[in-house]
Amino acid sequence: MVNQNLTFVVGTGRCGSTALSRVINLHPDVLSINELFASIPDSEVLAEAPLSGPEFWGYLSRPHALTNNLIKNGAIPPEFLYHRLPKRRFDARTTGIPAISVMVLPHLTDDPDALFDELESEVTSWPTRCPADHWRAFFATLGARFGNPGAVVERTGLSIGRVAEMHRAFPEARFVHLYREGPDCAFSMSRHVSFRMLPLAKEMADHCGLESPYQLTPEHAAQLPPDLAPLLGDEWDPALVWDRPIPLAVFGGLWSGVMIDGLEQLATVPASQRTSMSYDTLVEEPEKELIRLAEFIGVEPLPTWLDASVAHLDGGRRGAARTLPEAELAPLIEACGPGMQALATHS
Repeated sequence: MVNQNLTFVVGTGRCGSTALSRVINLHPDVLSINELFASIPDSEVLAEAPLSGPEFWGYLSRPHALTNNLIKNGAIPPEFLYHRLPKRRFDARTTGIPAISVMVLPHLTDDPDALFDELESEVTSWPTRCPADHWRAFFATLGARFGNPGAVVERTGLSIGRVAEMHRAFPEARFVHLYREGPDCAFSMSRHVSFRMLPLAKEMADHCGLESPYQLTPEHAAQLPPDLAPLLGDEWDPALVWDRPIPLAVFGGLWSGVMIDGLEQLATVPASQRTSMSYDTLVEEPEKELIRLAEFIGVEPLPTWLDASVAHLDGGRRGAARTLPEAELAPLIEACGPGMQALATHS
């Protein structure tokens, strides 16, 4: 197995990590893995219980119900890539789109179906072993397919809450915490369909007297009001998500909660294996920050890479929340306060 440096870029989501993935993917010595653990959220894939090769492949290849439901109902996050391809084998309404095909494989190649077949042939032949060893072999297999780069960088939005799992499975891995000003991040969450689904799911669980949205089933639809019940079904109008009024402070509270929990998890990682990066600083001083990033993940900050990367960083996203009316901005800032305080202390 090829020896590779492994780094996870973690954050709350909506913090600029998608742009950073594109930048990292430009480096010839890095294998950039995009949205892996959002595509495959099952806890078993980071646990200790052994899996056979076919069992591990099952997690990678099975369509994820929520992902396919979003696609077929037209509520599609911008991170979903596969459905945009002009020619594709899988479809959310018929076959279902395999978990790794939605975001992971199209980030690496223009022909994700062919790569899917290559991986299936390889992975299903693997022996029974712990999931972390399967992942190391998976990264090595992809690395061999793309020129054996010396470093692997995995980036998943809303991944900071899984740092403890990742660190336990990969004690050698490094972590880059990418963050953004809380109000800007929360404001961006309010305009993203997946993040809008989170408070709606909580609202539905509360209606049904459940402790967690994960306990919701289609049968609970009968207990919900007409503007929420369809979301538990197979067919629904995206307007139910986009048009429902959700105060911005709700997203500020969501951001704060995720940030506080995630920073507590990051604190358990040895200081030498973690670093923080502000998206605002990255777009202000891209060359300086990208050089620091390259050195941290163990690759050369190539001048050609630095030049190409700057074009992928959008400074226009900064300070977006400050354009809000005071009546919306003030409660948003207040809701983000606990998270901002935790971030200032951690940084």
